[in-house]
Amino acid sequence: MNSPATSLRSTTSTDPLKWIDDDLAELQRMQLCRRLPHPLASQGAVVDYDGRQLINFASNDYLSLAADLRLIEAAKATCDQEGFGRGASPLICGRAPAHDSLERRLAEFEGTEAALLFPTGFAANAGTIPALADRGDAIFGDAKNHASIIDGCRLSRAEKHVYPHTDTRVLEELLRAAGGYRRRLIVTDTLFSMDGDLAPLPRLAELAAQYDAMLMVDEAHATGVFGEQGRGVVEHFSQHHPDLHQQVHIRVGTLSKALGAAGGFVCGTSALIEWLANRARTYVFSTAQPAAISAAAIAALDIVSAEPERRAELLTFANELRQQLGRQGWDTCASASQIIPLRVGSPDRALQLADELLEQGLWVPAIRPPSVPAGESLLRLSLTAAHSGAMIERLIEALSKLRPQTAAW
Repeated sequence: MNSPATSLRSTTSTDPLKWIDDDLAELQRMQLCRRLPHPLASQGAVVDYDGRQLINFASNDYLSLAADLRLIEAAKATCDQEGFGRGASPLICGRAPAHDSLERRLAEFEGTEAALLFPTGFAANAGTIPALADRGDAIFGDAKNHASIIDGCRLSRAEKHVYPHTDTRVLEELLRAAGGYRRRLIVTDTLFSMDGDLAPLPRLAELAAQYDAMLMVDEAHATGVFGEQGRGVVEHFSQHHPDLHQQVHIRVGTLSKALGAAGGFVCGTSALIEWLANRARTYVFSTAQPAAISAAAIAALDIVSAEPERRAELLTFANELRQQLGRQGWDTCASASQIIPLRVGSPDRALQLADELLEQGLWVPAIRPPSVPAGESLLRLSLTAAHSGAMIERLIEALSKLRPQTAAW
């Protein structure tokens, strides 16, 4: 009979994490394994990457505010006044004056009754959706929704219905067949982060009203960029659909992209915000983020209001670039924004092209599954307000040498 020591050795002789090595090898074989990139000292149109100067077309810093001195000074001043770490969740003792100021400012900016801050945009979606839909309810989501929306739907115990990308005809069929549910929630990105196209919000709002559904939108990549005041795609479409503002019930956004800060937020009625503060687990059980971040975000909102030329020039540049790349033969999908995908199909082709551009001093990331569906690997171009005409011309010239020779690679 084995002694206890012998039994212990026999049960611990194999590595229970050995499967990770095998699965990583499989990811490498499929050209889907990611490597941690070299750290960047700061964001910008030109970055120092491992000793090389690269023109950066990889960042979501759309208005070039991440390194803006006005945000930095606002954060420094708030650190002096309110400290850095918050010590507890907002519902305990972590809520700072800067948090309250930003929530009021976001509600004013979005034209809603109230707003609530979350530690990240991911947390905003992952906490809000399960707070709105549970067992006995139904959620209807676009097939290309962001991972945070998808995971929020999974965390809920509601029935999940996925409609093909922007296909409102199929969505209506699903809604028509979903009469037996307690509640219905339609959720979508407004600007899709990989394809760069816009959700058909006016039609989604009509369907939500017709089938008594809540409508939730994520403006993560649109806040600060679209709309006359920079409020996003809802405002963009409201120019011709004035009722849309009231028809969108829940608005999610991030502070980490065009606003150059960090964190997420939800805007809506006072009742909605009170409910989320009680039931969104990613809010209730997360330590409040540093007040300095909120101060930086307030400074960013000031800039969005005072400098509309940033978003106007950005979208103009993006439109011109998209047209030129289309003439070169690149598949830019249905992009209508500062995000311009160049769909190439296979992961290995995307990696090859990204490496060739990197050799020419251009940082254009290769996007592969699971960030995009199988067969839709692409290069993702993100334009920012700091990109100059000369930088874009250099990109166009480089891509002209790599352009597709046939309809498919």
